[in-house]
Amino acid sequence: MTGQTPEDDNDLLLQAEVPETLGGKRLDAVCARVFDAYSRSRIQAWIESGRVTVDGEVVTRTRSPVEAGCLLRLDAEPEPDFSVRPQDIPIDVVYSDKDLAIINKPPGLTVHPGAGQSDGTLQNALLFHFPQSAAVPRAGIVHRLDKDTSGLMVVALSLQAHAQLVAELGERDIRREYDTLVQGELIAGGTIDAPIGRHPRDRLRMAVVDHGGRDAVTHYRIEERFALFTRLRVRLETGRTHQIRVHMAHLRHPIVGDQVYGGPLRCSGLDPELREALRAFPRQALHARELELTHPRSGERVRWEVEPPEDMQHLYALLRTHAAFQR
Repeated sequence: MTGQTPEDDNDLLLQAEVPETLGGKRLDAVCARVFDAYSRSRIQAWIESGRVTVDGEVVTRTRSPVEAGCLLRLDAEPEPDFSVRPQDIPIDVVYSDKDLAIINKPPGLTVHPGAGQSDGTLQNALLFHFPQSAAVPRAGIVHRLDKDTSGLMVVALSLQAHAQLVAELGERDIRREYDTLVQGELIAGGTIDAPIGRHPRDRLRMAVVDHGGRDAVTHYRIEERFALFTRLRVRLETGRTHQIRVHMAHLRHPIVGDQVYGGPLRCSGLDPELREALRAFPRQALHARELELTHPRSGERVRWEVEPPEDMQHLYALLRTHAAFQR
């Protein structure tokens, strides 16, 4: 993806250079790729109303081909999202300014409405606590966490910030590290490079696939070793649906508490209290611990880190106690 840059603080002008891979393709298709915060239908309407220029010239024909290296400019018009209503749901705001907010999402909170859940989500909460996010796609949500995964998320509070953060995410410049507890005793860290796509038989699940998957790369290192379990620090290079959960299951070290990818818990021989705590853990033991990105306004690298929540800390404490008793 190419960069998307606001011209100044008071307008919504975005610009991007047509990459070599899109040279010769029609204008609306190229704009939909480089300005991917917006739907193709919205972009087509903007082209037809004269809101897009190619090398400084207004082009109103959506099918016009554009050459690689051309400079596209889009005069994006904010459109409040009235389909999701604001709700006074408490959220942990780690940091906020006029451009972005960093949220520490608790486990159990769905990120945005979907099938079977029309409200009670992080998106509803953002619209209440940050009303300006109504003018940003999905209330500024740039990336998501699974409902039962806790931890840090970045939220854009303006269209300019959203465009730049989406571009940064696409260029793999947003660093995301996770804390997780997996089954089995790993002896060293490593990298999992295995494409992820829909499961061939269960369309509700993802899987490592031989054909038709998207590239997915996960790096992991050992944080703590326990009997039958390992605490890991995991860094995402890509961001596919359920990526860490799928990759760890593929490695045959599934995440503790993962009801979809985990399989039966192997904990025979452990202290009864620890065994029961592990079996009763109600979610995947996965926490987005560290987030580092380039600030869309200052251009500086900024970083946040939050410790895992109490439920995971309790598991770690029990595992340490068991390890000490065994010695």
